[in-house]
Amino acid sequence: MTETTHMQTPPPGDGAKPRSPEYRLAANALRGLRQDLFHDAFAYRPLRRMRVDGPLLRLLPGRLREYAAWTPHAVIGAAALLTLVMATVDADDAAVVLGPLALFPILLTMLRPIGAFWLSMAATPVSQVFGSSLDGYPWLPASFACHVTVLTVVAVRTRPRTAAYMWAVTAAYGFVADVVFGPSYYYGDDTAPMLVFSALVLLVVAVWHTRREARQEVTAQQTVTAQERSRRTLLEERTTIARELHDVVAHHMSVVAIQAEAAPYRVENPPPELERAFATIRENAVAALTELRRVLGVVRAEDYEAPDAPQPTLADLDVLLANVRDTGLSVEKTVTGAVRELPQGVELSAYRIVQEALSNTLRHAPGASARVEIGYVLGGLGLRIVNDPPPAKALLKPSPGAGHGITGMRERVSMLNGEMTAVPTDDGGYEVTVFLPVSLASEGEA
Repeated sequence: MTETTHMQTPPPGDGAKPRSPEYRLAANALRGLRQDLFHDAFAYRPLRRMRVDGPLLRLLPGRLREYAAWTPHAVIGAAALLTLVMATVDADDAAVVLGPLALFPILLTMLRPIGAFWLSMAATPVSQVFGSSLDGYPWLPASFACHVTVLTVVAVRTRPRTAAYMWAVTAAYGFVADVVFGPSYYYGDDTAPMLVFSALVLLVVAVWHTRREARQEVTAQQTVTAQERSRRTLLEERTTIARELHDVVAHHMSVVAIQAEAAPYRVENPPPELERAFATIRENAVAALTELRRVLGVVRAEDYEAPDAPQPTLADLDVLLANVRDTGLSVEKTVTGAVRELPQGVELSAYRIVQEALSNTLRHAPGASARVEIGYVLGGLGLRIVNDPPPAKALLKPSPGAGHGITGMRERVSMLNGEMTAVPTDDGGYEVTVFLPVSLASEGEA
């Protein structure tokens, strides 16, 4: 096999010259500046209402909670009114112009944030024309408050990179205003205070953005982890069930093969057709057993060891209850209906369900008593395991578990097309109710 690599040669001329890291850095900065501050600068982006599902806002009545959702809009409106007062006080005839120039940029942040920044930048030199440089240069007090408010709101609504670009544009304007157009007389230059104060405010906003993004990422990771854990738990329970059923089915297939092989010897002078029929049955049983072990054997872990004893059934339930009683759990068993032998898969699943339900009682309700009710009905088997609430919750602490019990029980019930409910009782206990359907043909075969 020949592998051919195609090399792209740069076109001749200026494009073939390698670009320095400084050039690429400047190009990326200009590209980001154009994307954040110039592309769709006046796009319509209304400010959303605040979420009211926080721990403090939940305590408010329903009517007040609806009003609390408009808190960000109210805060921005209050800041706009404050700058309006600062711009119009002692402004005389210029208040008609200075008031809107300090008010509209802040209000515009709720609809078009980037456009509000450019409006604030444009309003700053216009305010100097109608105001007095003796009050401040290049920002009047009202313009100073307006621009800092706009920077803060826009930084909150966008991202830290946009805030850095806005601060750079503000610094460039202050430099040009001071060096190129600065008057020969004024009491103080407020460019430095503007840059320092706005940098501190934008730094706080950037830290807030970082914390919020980190919190969102952690929440997303926790959600993914919980989903993966639930999926892994489900697969582990299904693997356990598959292992047990593999042993049950393999045992039955082995019995079929042995009986088919021994059947012709139980009849004196069997006809050839009968011998061939039993031989075919045995061959099919052995082939099915081989395929079963080949396909389902993959669910066995490397350290899995097949059980030496037969899989438990409902006949072994008394031994289980005795062991549970030895741990201190008071448990009673009630059997209704005509006791009969059920298919081994149903017997095993019923035993495991009772075992897991009692284990959950020991783990989550220590000191409580439990009842196990088994009902043999015409269409299947009914189970009801209910426990009382623990006697002293302050003294008895539940033991943490893996949380796989209910999942495992539901998987076993779903495998047999049964029904299951697991709900708390009114008195503080817990109840698990299961019905496993069994057809009459299956009962006859069992």
